[in-house]
Amino acid sequence: MKNVIFISPNFPTNYWQFCRELKNNGMNVLGIGDQSYDELTQELKDSLNEYYKVSSLENEDEVYRAVAFLTFKHGRIDWLESNNEYWLERDAKLRTDFNIRSGFQVEDMPRVKYKSRMKEYYVKAGIPVARYHMVENLEGCKTFIDEVGYPVVAKPDNGVGASDTWKIENEKQLENFLEKRMAGVSYIMEEFIYAEVNSYDAIIDADGEPMFETGNVTPMSIMDIVNNDDNSIYYILKTLPEDTRKAGRAAVKSFGVKSRFVHFEFFRLTKNQKGMGKKGDIVALEVNMRPCGGFTPDMINFAHSTNVYKIWADMIAFNKSTVPVGKHAYCAFAGRRDGKDFVMSDWDVMERYGGCMKMAERLPDVLSGAMGNQMFVAVFDTKKELEGFYKNILECRK
Repeated sequence: MKNVIFISPNFPTNYWQFCRELKNNGMNVLGIGDQSYDELTQELKDSLNEYYKVSSLENEDEVYRAVAFLTFKHGRIDWLESNNEYWLERDAKLRTDFNIRSGFQVEDMPRVKYKSRMKEYYVKAGIPVARYHMVENLEGCKTFIDEVGYPVVAKPDNGVGASDTWKIENEKQLENFLEKRMAGVSYIMEEFIYAEVNSYDAIIDADGEPMFETGNVTPMSIMDIVNNDDNSIYYILKTLPEDTRKAGRAAVKSFGVKSRFVHFEFFRLTKNQKGMGKKGDIVALEVNMRPCGGFTPDMINFAHSTNVYKIWADMIAFNKSTVPVGKHAYCAFAGRRDGKDFVMSDWDVMERYGGCMKMAERLPDVLSGAMGNQMFVAVFDTKKELEGFYKNILECRK
């Protein structure tokens, strides 16, 4: 029986399903989290063989001692995972410290966490990347902007999501960014790409081959959603485009991905852009060595009539899966922002789209910045129905 440690199995709230499928596959599932055992959902309790509570997952020493205790009690740990971007580096350090070889080690982190380092691996895969500059001072930034023009985007080189991302359109905004950026943090500045975000989402086996593939589209910039306090929308594609599939597989090989659930982000150009390509071309954005966030795994299941939690657990247990993939559809996410005067109330939305609705609930504050406050997830057979859904439920009174 393999020993698997799952970090933070209680958050995101849907991640208990990874634990359930591991346990169903005969794994000894050991959770480490900061929520008391009594407060865990019954589903999660039933999915764990043991749970170790720490006062804070931010406390590196305490989490280390938790892994040491579980190793002493259960023997060698075969897998350690959180499937969470926030803990990616901590996971790697714990694997390295405890000689758990089934996953990224400390030495792998630069190429998968630093946006500047990702670019060289995308280039090796034959995928164009935006020009960039590592921020030091005003003069260096202005020299770079003289080359690429406004607007530019600046963000932490090692960051999670769209946190502290700046769209800079003039010199005054540039000076404001340089004054307010976080001290001691390395920032990367990139030319602005006119595009929508397309992703490659896949479960990769121990040989670096895809066991399951899909993708999603984010028509609106996450940066704009966060910075402008806007609604959030994205959707799982009914069919993965061949150019996204090709780019995703090439990136998997270039980055040396094995035994992981990944979310690779690409730009699809919305207009011809010098140095990047023609409208519709694929350009690299960044790699995320974990599932797409929030409820996306559930949305993938709804879109493809499958179970990616089970496929992922099968990858760990057997390095193969026989989980079927059924009927394909679009699965739409809409996160409505509090304070907007929507034409349709939440009740109206459910009244009209209840037959298509898969999920409808309030989002926790920790997710609301990028995803809105009230979310709806619905499935549609056609792109026309999908677009009508977004138009209707996001319309506000003048």
